[in-house]
Amino acid sequence: MPIRTLWRTLAILAVAALTAVFLVPTAAQAAPRESRPVYSYAHAVRESVWVDTGLDGDGDGRTDRVAADIVRPSEAARAGRKVPVIMDASPYYSCCGRGNESQLKTYDAQGHVVQMPLFYDNYFVPRGYAFVGVDLAGTNRSDGCVDVGGRSDILSAKAVVDWLGGRARAYTSRTGGTPVKASWTNGATGMIGKSWDATIANGVAATGVKNLKTIVPISGISSWYDYYFAQGAQLYDGGPDELAGYVDSASAQAHCAAVQKKLADGSPTNGDWTGLWTERDYVKDAAKVRASVFLVHGTQDLNVRTKHFGQWWDALAKHGVERKIWLSQTGHVDPFDYRRGAWVDTLHRWFDHELLGYDNGIDREPMADIERHPDQWVTSAVWPPRDTRTTTLYPGRGTTPGVGTLGLGRATGTETFTDDPSRSETDWAADLTKSTPDKAAFVTPALTGPLRISGSSQVTVTATPSTASAHLSAVLVDLGPDTIRDYADSAEGITTLADRTCWGESTTGDSACFKATAAKTVHVDATVVSRGWADLGHHASLAKGVPLTPGRAYTMTLDLAATDHVVPAGHRLALVVAGTDKDLIEPPSTRPTLTLDLSRTRAQLPLEGGPKALARATAGAPAARTLTVVGAPECVTGHGDRCTLSPRRTVPGSSTSR
Repeated sequence: MPIRTLWRTLAILAVAALTAVFLVPTAAQAAPRESRPVYSYAHAVRESVWVDTGLDGDGDGRTDRVAADIVRPSEAARAGRKVPVIMDASPYYSCCGRGNESQLKTYDAQGHVVQMPLFYDNYFVPRGYAFVGVDLAGTNRSDGCVDVGGRSDILSAKAVVDWLGGRARAYTSRTGGTPVKASWTNGATGMIGKSWDATIANGVAATGVKNLKTIVPISGISSWYDYYFAQGAQLYDGGPDELAGYVDSASAQAHCAAVQKKLADGSPTNGDWTGLWTERDYVKDAAKVRASVFLVHGTQDLNVRTKHFGQWWDALAKHGVERKIWLSQTGHVDPFDYRRGAWVDTLHRWFDHELLGYDNGIDREPMADIERHPDQWVTSAVWPPRDTRTTTLYPGRGTTPGVGTLGLGRATGTETFTDDPSRSETDWAADLTKSTPDKAAFVTPALTGPLRISGSSQVTVTATPSTASAHLSAVLVDLGPDTIRDYADSAEGITTLADRTCWGESTTGDSACFKATAAKTVHVDATVVSRGWADLGHHASLAKGVPLTPGRAYTMTLDLAATDHVVPAGHRLALVVAGTDKDLIEPPSTRPTLTLDLSRTRAQLPLEGGPKALARATAGAPAARTLTVVGAPECVTGHGDRCTLSPRRTVPGSSTSR
C-alpha cells in the first residue's frame, strides 16, 4: 500500500475513533455539552439532489424541482450515525452572492459543490452537522419561478425540510434521475440566513412544518407589504416583480413572465393591501410556529426596517415560542461582521442545544444581547424588560414656532408644517431646536436620569391637510452628543480590513478564512432612535386609500419601528412630525401643508419603568448609577442590564454583508 494511501487510511480511522469518544458517550461519560471538530471537512460527502416541490410555477407541465447542495461528514455516514442539518435557502447563490465578500456557489466538472458561501459548512460539518444550501425555485439550478415570498418561495424551501424528514421526494438530477432518500440525517433541521434567506426561514417556520427545530433569521422580513409600504406610503420606487427579475435564472427569465405580471398586478403602487400581501404575511401565522427562533437585527437597518422584527417578535411571544434576540447598532449587516467571535460561539451553542439536544445552558442565559455603543454590549434577562410599560407623551407648543414641549401633561394648540421632499430625518434632527417650515418638533427637558425605550412605539396624529394627498413621518430622536456606528455609510457601520480570521476547516476551493471587520463610527449631536411613516389617505383602512378633503381633520396612528435605546442623563428625547422623509419614503402627488391638533396628538412609547421612570427623568431626580466597563465607552444601564465587551478572538491564519 502506498505511503500516502496508508496515511489517509490511518487518519480516517483516527477520526472515527475520536468520533466514538466525543459523540457517543458511554454510561461512564457525562452528557456532551459541546460538539467538537472530529470529522474531516476535506473528506466530506458533497452531493446534490433535486427535491420535487409539487408545484408547477413555470407552467411547463411538470412539477418543479429545487436544487439542494449538501456537504456532510463521510465518517458519520459510514458508521451509520445520523446527523442534523443546518440549511440556508437563498435566491442569491448564483446572481449576487452571500456575505461581505459576495461569495457564490462553485461546482466541479461533475456538478458537485466546491465552494459553499459563508462559514457554516466549514465550521459545522467537522462538528457533526450536515449543511444544505438550497436554490430557491427559479434561481441557479432550480426549476420554477421566483415569487418573492409567496407560495413558490416558501414551499420550495419547505419541500427540502420535508425531504429531510422523510416526507417528500428527491432525485439525483433536475429531470429524470434516480430517487434518493436522506437516510443520513435524523431529520432535525435548523434554518439560517440573512435578508431574503432569513425571510424564507420565517415563512417556512410559519407553515408549522415538522422537524424544523429552530430558525436563525438575520435581518429578515416578516411581512412583505411592510417591506414595500409603510401604512400606505410607498417605501421603494419599484415592486416585487422587479426584485424577481433581479434574481431569476436564465431559464426562469424565459418562462416566468406570467408570474412577474401577477406580482406587478397584485402590488399596486397606491399602497393598498391586496391578497398578494396577505399571502406574504407570516405574522398572521405565528401560532403555527413550532421552531425556536434566534432573531438578529440591526436597529438602524433601513433596508429590512425594524418593524419586521418587532411585529414578528411580539407575535411569537404571544404564542409562547422559545426565543432569543441580538440587536446591534448597525444597518443591514450580518453579526459575523460586527461581533464575529461571540457570534460563532453563540451560534455553535444554540445549534448544539436545539439540534443535538446538548444541555449547555444557553436556554437559561439572558434572552437579549443589545449593542449600546460600538462594540459594547449589554444583556437583558427578557426582552423587552419585564417592567416595560406603554407611556403616553403629549406634544405642546413652545416659545419658538415649530419647536414645542414633550411630556406627561396634555396640551392644546396647533403646529403647522409644509411637506418638503428634499428634507430627511437627518436634516430634521440637525435642526431640531430651530424653527423650520418642514417639520414640527417637540422636546423634553434635559433628562436627569437615563430613559430606556424598549420595543415598538406608536404616534397618533390628528392633522388637517391643505391638499388631497399627504404623507406623514414620525421620528424619535435622542438629542445629545454620542459616538455611534455610522449606519448611514454604504457599509452600514463596519469597515472591512485586509487581514483574515478563520472559522473551521478549509479546502483548496473553499476557504474558511474571511476578511476581518471593525466598527466604523461617527460622532453625532443627535441620534434617530425610531421612525414610522404613513399615507394619510389610508387613515381608515390599509385595504383602500382615499383622496383627502382639504381642510378636514384626519386622525391616524403611525407604527414606529421597534428599537432598544437608552437616552442618557443630560440628553433630551424629541418627537418630530413631518411629511416626506427623503430617501426613505416616496413623496405624495402634492405638496401639502398640514396643521396638527396638539390636543389630539400623542406618542405611546414602551419605557422601562413606565410613566414613573419618565416623571423621575424629567423632574430633577438624581441621575442613575453609571456602570463603566474597563476598555469600553461609558454605559448607563436600566434594570436587569449587564455591560459586556464583545470578545475578540485571534485565529491562526488571520480577517460584511449582503
